[in-house]
Amino acid sequence: MVYVSRMIALATALVVPTMVWAHGDVAPQAVNTDALPDVGEEWLTENPYRAEAIGEDAWREAVQIGDSGYNQNCARCHGLGAVSGGLAPDLRYLEAEEYGDEWYAERFQFGMTQNGITKMPAFGEVLGQKAAWAIRTYIETRPDDGALDDYMADLVVLRDTMLDGSADAAQAEAKLTEIAGNIETASGAPIADSAVSRAARVLQKDPTHLKQAAETLTIGLSAAH
Repeated sequence: MVYVSRMIALATALVVPTMVWAHGDVAPQAVNTDALPDVGEEWLTENPYRAEAIGEDAWREAVQIGDSGYNQNCARCHGLGAVSGGLAPDLRYLEAEEYGDEWYAERFQFGMTQNGITKMPAFGEVLGQKAAWAIRTYIETRPDDGALDDYMADLVVLRDTMLDGSADAAQAEAKLTEIAGNIETASGAPIADSAVSRAARVLQKDPTHLKQAAETLTIGLSAAH
């Protein structure tokens, strides 16, 4: 609850003449949510796409769809990968609880205006509820700042050995999975979706894809710095 109040205060504080969040003439981009479970017509007040509610496979689908939807529609103001540059609130820190969901759902549906100026457009009718909660799922699974720091040395070694093909795929996947399970989210959500977990899944699907896993991990290590 404390953070929701902080988010509202931050949202107000950042609305100054030289810092306008408006999307201007950029049209919202449709999000294909056909693969996600239906959630009904009436807007919910709690994220229905958390892993404990729909299972891990469907949750991963929601994260992937939310990733695409966020980066097409939200990143311009809230930052690539949901890492804010200070122009708009850093949504990663909105708690993964119902009170955080309520704040998010209201802002997503109705947007924000001040003195007749649109600071954030209303996305509710344009993108719909399924897209809203998929984007929320992606945001709340983002790792906290510095979450990879303690594992950076091990990850660099893993990355390098996967790149040169000297890594044992099974051991690399096990180590990546272990590290991924220890990465904390900024929102308090129990599972982080990180470059580490994504690299691990590459090897789970096909152990011969060491280079692809290394490239996936490299993106995360670069973003961490």
